Amino acid sequence: MEQKKDSSIALNKTSDEHTIHQTTELLLANKKLILQIQNNEKRTTELVVANKEIAFQNKEKENRASELVVATTELAFQNQEKENRAAELFLANTELAFQNQEKENRAAELLIANTELAFQNTEKEKRAAELVVANAELAFQNREKENRAAELLIANTELIFQNKEKEKRAAELVVANAELAFQNQEKENRAAELLIANTELIFQNTEKEKRAAELVLANKELEAFTYISSHHLQEPLRKIQVFSDRILTEELQNFSAKGKFYFERIKVSASHMQALINDLLTYSRTNVTERKFESTNINTVINTALEDLKEDLLLQNAIIEISGNCKANIITSQFEQLFYNLISNSIKFSKPNETPHITIETSYTKPNIGNITLPNDYCHIIISDNGIGFDSQFENRVFEMFQQLHSKTDYKGTGIGLAIVKKIVENHNGIIKASGKLNEGVKFDIYIPVEH
Repeated sequence: MEQKKDSSIALNKTSDEHTIHQTTELLLANKKLILQIQNNEKRTTELVVANKEIAFQNKEKENRASELVVATTELAFQNQEKENRAAELFLANTELAFQNQEKENRAAELLIANTELAFQNTEKEKRAAELVVANAELAFQNREKENRAAELLIANTELIFQNKEKEKRAAELVVANAELAFQNQEKENRAAELLIANTELIFQNTEKEKRAAELVLANKELEAFTYISSHHLQEPLRKIQVFSDRILTEELQNFSAKGKFYFERIKVSASHMQALINDLLTYSRTNVTERKFESTNINTVINTALEDLKEDLLLQNAIIEISGNCKANIITSQFEQLFYNLISNSIKFSKPNETPHITIETSYTKPNIGNITLPNDYCHIIISDNGIGFDSQFENRVFEMFQQLHSKTDYKGTGIGLAIVKKIVENHNGIIKASGKLNEGVKFDIYIPVEH
C-alpha cells in the first residue's frame, strides 16, 4: 500500500512538473512571438522609411528631369549624364525591388503570425464572453421572474380597480342613457313646437304681406284721392275768392259793418283754404313725384330756397349763416321745398321786435341713433334759429299732419309744412329730429345718406 501511495505521489509530481514545463515553454513561445512581432514592426517601420526615401528619390528624379528639359544648351552632356544616371537608377531599382520583395515576405510572415495570435486571443475572449453572457442571462431570467411576479400583483390590483370602474361606468351609462332619452324627448317637443311656430310665422308673414299690399294700395288710392280732390277743390274755391273780391269791390257801400266783417272773414277763410290745398298738393307730390336722385351740393339747394324767400328775408332783416359744404344724392326739387319750409317757419315763428337769426350747417358724419353708430357716411344738416321755439314735450308731435303748436290767430298756417319736410327726408332714407324750448328757438337735425 505504501509503495502504491509513493508511486501515485511520484506520478502526480511528474504530471505537475510536466504541466509546469509546458507552461514555461508556452511563456517562452509567447515571449518569442512578441519579439518577432516587435522585429516585424521594426521591419515595417524601416520599410515605410525606405518607401519615403524612394518617394523622395523619385521626386528628386522628377526635378532632375525638369532641369534636363530646361537645360537645352547642355543637351549632349546631359544626355550622357542621363544614360549614366539611368544605368545607376536601373541598378538602384533592381536593388529596391529585391528589398521590397524581402520586406513583403517578412510582412506576410508577420501577418500570418499576427493572425494566429489574434485567432487564439479571439477564442479566449469568446469563451470569456460566453461565460459573461451566460451569467448575465441567468441574472436576467431571475430578474424577469421577479418582475413577472410584481407585474402579476399589479395586474391583479388593476383588474380589481377596473372592475370597480366598469361598475361605476355602467351605473353612469344608465344615468346618461336616461338623460339622453329625456333630452331626445325634449328635442322632439321643441321640434314640434318649432314646427308649429314656423307654421304660425309663415301664416303671419303671409298676413303681413297681404296687409302690406293692401296698405300700399290704400296709400296709392289715398294719394290719388288727395291729389284729385285738391285739384277739384281749386275751381270752386277760386270762384268764391273772385266773387268775394267783386262784392267787396263793387257792392261794399251797400253792406253794413257786420256784413263787411263777414265778407272779410270769408276772404280770409278762402285764403287759408287755398294755402291748405296748396300744402296738400305739395305733400301728395312728395309721394307721387318721380324720384330722380342726383349728387348735388347742399349749399346750391339752400341758395335756391333763399332766393325764393328773398322778399320775406329782406322784410324781416333776417340774418342767415351757412357753413360746411356737403354733397349728397338727393331729389333737388324736394330738398328745395324742405329748406323753403324750414326757413319760412323760422321767419314766421321769430320773436317780435327781434331780428331772425338762422344758421345752417352741413358736415359729413356717422350718426349715433339709439346708442348704435351707423356704418355709412351721412350728410348732417343742422338748421337752428332764435325764434319762439316750442315746448320740448311736443318734440315727437311737430311732424304730424295739421299739428299746430301755437295760436292760429297769432301764427297763420296749415300744420302741413313740417309733415312735408319729414316725408321728404323719409323719401331719401334719412333721419330727422327736432328739439326746442320755449323762447329759445328750435333746432332740426337732418341726416341724409351720402350714397343713396
